[in-house]
Amino acid sequence: MLRDLLHEAYGAMKHNRRRTALTMLGMAWGIATVVMLLAYGNGFGQACANIFANFGTKLMVLIPGRSSMQAGGQKAGTQLRLTLEDIDLLHQNVPQIMHITPEVSKRASIQYETRTYNFDVRGEYPSAVRIRALTMAQGRFYNLQDQMQRAHVAVLASEAKEKLFSGRNALHERIRIDGISFEVIGILEAKMQAGNDNINRALYVPFTTMADLKDTRYLDSVWFNYETMEYLRLEQSVRYTLGAQHRFNPADRRALVIFNLMEQVHQFEIITLGLKILLGFIGTLTLGIGGVGLMNIMLVSVTQRTREIGMEKSLGARSRDIFLQFLAEALTISFVGGLAGVILAYIVSLSVGRLTLYSAVAQHAEGGDIRLVLDPVTLLVATVILGVVGLVSGMLPAIRASRLDPIEALRYE
Repeated sequence: MLRDLLHEAYGAMKHNRRRTALTMLGMAWGIATVVMLLAYGNGFGQACANIFANFGTKLMVLIPGRSSMQAGGQKAGTQLRLTLEDIDLLHQNVPQIMHITPEVSKRASIQYETRTYNFDVRGEYPSAVRIRALTMAQGRFYNLQDQMQRAHVAVLASEAKEKLFSGRNALHERIRIDGISFEVIGILEAKMQAGNDNINRALYVPFTTMADLKDTRYLDSVWFNYETMEYLRLEQSVRYTLGAQHRFNPADRRALVIFNLMEQVHQFEIITLGLKILLGFIGTLTLGIGGVGLMNIMLVSVTQRTREIGMEKSLGARSRDIFLQFLAEALTISFVGGLAGVILAYIVSLSVGRLTLYSAVAQHAEGGDIRLVLDPVTLLVATVILGVVGLVSGMLPAIRASRLDPIEALRYE
């Protein structure tokens, strides 16, 4: 039965090659539009994920501020000061924390031979390499032994290395930070850098060594990553823990400013989902135009083949057989056109390559640009949309053909 239907559909399309080809072209263009728009949405989502992964996804940064509410007998406007005791307190009371580090930073004079620049120097624990998602280009990051020995070692960000050493080797060379000698033990890979961000012009030294450059009693910030998806509850735990220790109201967001990267990630996931739905809807409308063209062509075909339909019915063909015959023809045109459209979408996506997004406003941000991502889910969604459009477009002509009266059809001129 299926073979006969396909044979009849092929014969009808072969008889009207030009009309069939133009109809297939419309369906191919429609499905190619759907696939490319969905691929663009996937690429946008992947670009956003790459941007956040550049800084570390499950990351929180605690910055001490001033209280805006009275609590614990303290008046509003009290300056919050974080210390190393708070690091231990968080580690003991918030088990979801994986790695944590204090940060004390300063703008320092960095000298190598005759070159002198002012760069940010950050004193942190060795765990900063995991928390900040830092990647080594050369050498190594300082370790626990360097931390315990208060070693005068430094890790340079990419642009800091270029400024100081140009194309020369920097490993094991000695630089001076505010007049104190440090050995360069590692160079970091360049990270995405937007605006005036100095992330690629920074130096990292062990936290204990930072005490030789600046008073480290009070921390500038605390960084940690975590392993739970309930980031809002985790943030509340941090606020209650430190609120009890420093006697500020946990609801006072000015006393302790928490930058929670997962909140931004979640917001962009919602935006990405909305964009995918919008692009899929636009693509479906475009494919729907091709479906209207297919419906019109099939209605014309029904009119032109009215006597043929009458002859088939007079020879014993049932209305269901006529219905399936025309529906199979419409679905065949849709399938072949859809296959051509998917191939076209693949060719276009491979030809387009990278579309500028984040690299327009940031340096070293090629990973934040959009690439058309054609994954199996995109093809599955496009196939479902194509099938629905083809089915709807073929139903009306097939129903009209199946309901023709055989006597009237045979008398049709």
